[in-house]
Amino acid sequence: MKQGHHHHLPRRDLLWFGFALALPIPWAMAEAWGGLGIAAEWVATMAGLSILGAAFMLSWACELAEREIPQAMALLLLALMGVLPEYAVDLHFAWMAGKDPSYASYAVANMTGANRLLIGLGWALVVLVGCQRAGTDSLKVNAPQQLEIRYLIWATLYSFFIPLSGTINLFDSVVLLTLFVSWVREAMQGEGAETELDGPALLIDEEFKRTGRRIWSVLLFVFAGFAIFISAEPFAESLVSVGRSRAIDEFLLVQWIAPLASEAPEFVIALIFAWKLRGSVGLGALISSKVNQWTLLVGAIPIAYALSLGGFSGLPLDARQSQELLLTSAQSLFAVILVSDFRFGRREALVLAILFGVQLCFPNSMVRWLFTGIYLALSAYLLTFGSPETRRTFFLLLRGKTLPVVGGEVSMATDDAPAA
Repeated sequence: MKQGHHHHLPRRDLLWFGFALALPIPWAMAEAWGGLGIAAEWVATMAGLSILGAAFMLSWACELAEREIPQAMALLLLALMGVLPEYAVDLHFAWMAGKDPSYASYAVANMTGANRLLIGLGWALVVLVGCQRAGTDSLKVNAPQQLEIRYLIWATLYSFFIPLSGTINLFDSVVLLTLFVSWVREAMQGEGAETELDGPALLIDEEFKRTGRRIWSVLLFVFAGFAIFISAEPFAESLVSVGRSRAIDEFLLVQWIAPLASEAPEFVIALIFAWKLRGSVGLGALISSKVNQWTLLVGAIPIAYALSLGGFSGLPLDARQSQELLLTSAQSLFAVILVSDFRFGRREALVLAILFGVQLCFPNSMVRWLFTGIYLALSAYLLTFGSPETRRTFFLLLRGKTLPVVGGEVSMATDDAPAA
């Protein structure tokens, strides 16, 4: 143990750590006893909490691992681990759809729910909390994020074409996974900043020498992986059966409840950053998550489906899924335009949150079309009548240009743009 560090043993961090470690235990025990014939509601709750605990552990393990491996690798690891719980649930649905077509809609429900929740709730909350704490009207988006924003623009524009074929197919996988690989390659060439540890990760870092840190981070990875492995399928299945037995639309349960469990840790960590006056870091993490989900997650769905099916056909989309996908694409376009001037205002965050909240409350076809139209109209308005900076940076990023960085910030100085 290091000497002189004992002042940093906040009770809160220890409790937090113990809490996350304890969350998977009830379900692991129930599973060991063969499920004990527990009601679906309890299975959903226990397995959901297990995934929640696992996701926290993954995030701490990643933070510790970032100290040991090159920043670029850490970026990739963090990206993959952060969304692992989400993938486990979604790919289970895609795999099952190959055996039972009624599952096809759940895979899309889970993926669109996760994506819309990330922006409508995650981005918005981080900006609102960050602005509130810092007493400002907007959060800065860090200059290195221009890479993520660029890939998010490309993935979003491509996503509008997916519903046209009536399936999410292997061609979509190729395009989206190519984007993902290309993003990771570029991220690896970039200069990473030194990460700052927080909470339980900081606790472990200060209390143990290097070997101890490595052992902890491996243990956390293994335990979290085990928790996700035993929980993802029962969690997904129990949500479907709760919906069917309680006459609740199971599509909605899969769309909103499942991603909440798997996305919660990302949200919590980003919110902690915002609370500690580092909102830009929190927002940056969620922007990376969005690129990750929009490329790797959507690209992986048809592959899981094709492998399970033993054929090459794409995952079929019915009218509702096509609508959900278009609505998700439209929301993503509006959000990426908002963020492309490298500032995210409190008012913009409120608009995102309100639009998300209202369409969440009225899950019907008319409302979906209406909100798709609203997002697209707002996007068109911003690109036509919005600030010249937003317009200019959006189109430069779209064309794959790297924006000049002056003093750590993206330079908005330009000869051709008229003064706003």
